[in-house]
Amino acid sequence: MDWILLCKALILGVVEGLTEFLPVSSTGHLIVAGSVLGYTDAHAKTFDVVIQLGAILAVCWEFRVKIANVVAGLPTQPGARRFALNVIIATIPAIVLGLAFEKAIKATLFSAVPVACALVFGGVVILWVEARQRRLADRAASPRVARVQSIDDLRPADALKVGLAQCCALIPGMSRSGSTIIGGMLFGLDRKVATEFSFFLAIPIIMGATVYELYKDWHSLSVDALGLFAIGFAAAFVSAFACVRWLLRYIAAHDFTAFAWYRIGFGLLILVTGYSGLLSWAD
Repeated sequence: MDWILLCKALILGVVEGLTEFLPVSSTGHLIVAGSVLGYTDAHAKTFDVVIQLGAILAVCWEFRVKIANVVAGLPTQPGARRFALNVIIATIPAIVLGLAFEKAIKATLFSAVPVACALVFGGVVILWVEARQRRLADRAASPRVARVQSIDDLRPADALKVGLAQCCALIPGMSRSGSTIIGGMLFGLDRKVATEFSFFLAIPIIMGATVYELYKDWHSLSVDALGLFAIGFAAAFVSAFACVRWLLRYIAAHDFTAFAWYRIGFGLLILVTGYSGLLSWAD
């Protein structure tokens, strides 16, 4: 097997794991990293989706107790059924719109410049939301408490709103986690609740996307390609597990402003290097 390709798979797996659950757009980073590494062939988009499964399994392992309790409680516990229903409700909008506009999105937006624009725009949105949160807190007579303080207190209407926000992530560079977390905060969810619900929403969305992409491209996969996928998958799992643990500790004392400035800076860097000719971004 080509060692250069193996290194590329390892790098892209780490990029996926480190960015999947941060509000910085894993898809955008994979598109840019793939362009830099020259990994933009017919299997590249399928590879990107498959390694996301590694990141999702890291979340499944981190929240294995919660997931097991929900599954075991479905026949008898209303709380477990309500949680499962909320995940389903929040997942449906992105599935419907994704299937409807998949070809158009891949044809027009899966390249570095649209990703850069989305990164900058999303960063500005995060800055606005965080500034809004601070203004509301300053105006309150007592420390402001979000309406939804526990993931088990989510209502179906809350889940639908977060699901609609998740649709923004169909645009590469907007970030699925950023859309759901920031959208959730706007709709009254506590920062930790919005972050955890974003983790759970990733499970059906990305698992479904992985199965769909493999079904479409199964006939074209080779043994060498499966080896690359396995390396990227493992790298994504390990790096995502570490990232999820870190993010849960980070949000206990910080907001998302730093990620917003990172998005803006990274997006502008892509645009400057592209239009100045320092780098030639591949499609």
